[in-house]
Amino acid sequence: MLPPTLRRLAVFLGSRPGADPAFAETAYAVGHRLGERGIELVYGGGSSGLMGALSDGVLDAGGRVYGVIPRFMVEREWARTHGERVEMHVVGTMHERKARMAERADAFLTLPGGLGTLEELFEIWTWGTLGLHRKPIGLLDPDGFWQPLVATLDRITDAGFMDRSTLDALVVAGDLDAALAGLADRLSQPA
Repeated sequence: MLPPTLRRLAVFLGSRPGADPAFAETAYAVGHRLGERGIELVYGGGSSGLMGALSDGVLDAGGRVYGVIPRFMVEREWARTHGERVEMHVVGTMHERKARMAERADAFLTLPGGLGTLEELFEIWTWGTLGLHRKPIGLLDPDGFWQPLVATLDRITDAGFMDRSTLDALVVAGDLDAALAGLADRLSQPA
């Protein structure tokens, strides 16, 4: 039997652009590379900030976007407009949004972002530790953005609140190629 491949990647990231233009440049470049590689973007459906830059990159490279957004965000006009290569799903709640994204994705990657980004990362990671899915999870760590978080996670592990294997399963990479390789490697490992 052939190992599963990375066809659909859920990306968690900021709905704001951040203080440094490099964040949006990175998000756009990630999206562009996903589009070039034929990896469908699964994301929260937003049109602004890093979410907008990421999805713009995918579409500019000819890729496909699968967005999931709660109705209240559509009413606030935060949703990406539909298009030929954009499949948008409007759901009732944030919980439904995350569940639908988790269902669709083969793996998860987190780029810089704020509270919502962290909440998405930790919820999907918790679901994995509870055995609700076996999909790989990663942090794209441009310029060491996530290093303070990784240090905190290491401290949590050392304090006995998390198994070392749980932390070691998290792919942490400074560039997209390394992140995708790590996620694909974990996808190919036997269950």
